[in-house]
Amino acid sequence: MYDNVTVTASARLHLGFLDMNGGLGRRFGSLGLAIDRPVTRLRLQRAEALTVAGLEGERASRYLTDLARHLGLPPAYALTIEEAIPPHAGLGSGTQLALAVATALRRLEGLPLDPANDALLLRRGARSGIGLGLFEQGGVIVDGGHGARTSTPPVIARLEFPAKWRVIIAVDPRTEGVHGSEEQTAFAQLADFAPGLAAEICRLVLIKALPALAEQDIGSFGDAIARLQEIAGDYFAPAQGGKPYASAAVAQVMDELRLHGAKGIGQSSWGPTGFAFAADAREAQRLCGTVQAMADASGLELLICKGVNHGVRVEGDSFAVMK
Repeated sequence: MYDNVTVTASARLHLGFLDMNGGLGRRFGSLGLAIDRPVTRLRLQRAEALTVAGLEGERASRYLTDLARHLGLPPAYALTIEEAIPPHAGLGSGTQLALAVATALRRLEGLPLDPANDALLLRRGARSGIGLGLFEQGGVIVDGGHGARTSTPPVIARLEFPAKWRVIIAVDPRTEGVHGSEEQTAFAQLADFAPGLAAEICRLVLIKALPALAEQDIGSFGDAIARLQEIAGDYFAPAQGGKPYASAAVAQVMDELRLHGAKGIGQSSWGPTGFAFAADAREAQRLCGTVQAMADASGLELLICKGVNHGVRVEGDSFAVMK
């Protein structure tokens, strides 16, 4: 057992669903990427009563209380959230926070890690499995979606994200993406997804995006992601005011980045975070320079990120990386 445990979980980009038609007996399936910023970092230690301090405290308290009850533990802990991924920004904040809390509690009490079942217990991963997969493994993940026997969508592919490549993200702090009951309603009201478009997305991922990653061909990778995002943006537009982006300011910055040579422009999940890819740090700096004034004028946060090719980091009396 540890006296205290610190857990750091990376944000993730949801690059798109594979099959929202479900005609083959499985639905959704996702492509996602772990990035090095922002992060959720929290510290847990025993205490006389439950106390939670820092960002996202209400949600974290609920996760900790639910899991402690499930494990038969008295909720007597001090939880401090030092950094938190912004909520409802398309960066996986809820899943990463839930799994980080669960990992901290299990490690503190010397219990086996069980992120898949903890995700179910804490009601994470209802559609996408990339949050769990990236929490455990990092890199670029493809999950296989939900079938008749699925509890948690299985990871069916994982590749390393090239160390030289960079990801530019634009976050609009004034806007929240669709979430909660609003998200459930949106999915219920969307039109049936055309099987031909699902087939095109699967082909783009399997025959273009993943091989391009393996060969570090950012041009082909970017083309595949851009087309996938075009399909997804058109499909989800009715739930976003008729537009492919949740934030008009982010859409403007993304369009400008594309005009200046950025690759794979798109929106992560329901947004409002937009993303683009660059071949290296210098190219990312050049691209950001072309839109920085525009981003500042709109109140956007512009970040240059690296891919993260490892899972959650756990620090206590010793240091470990989840494999």
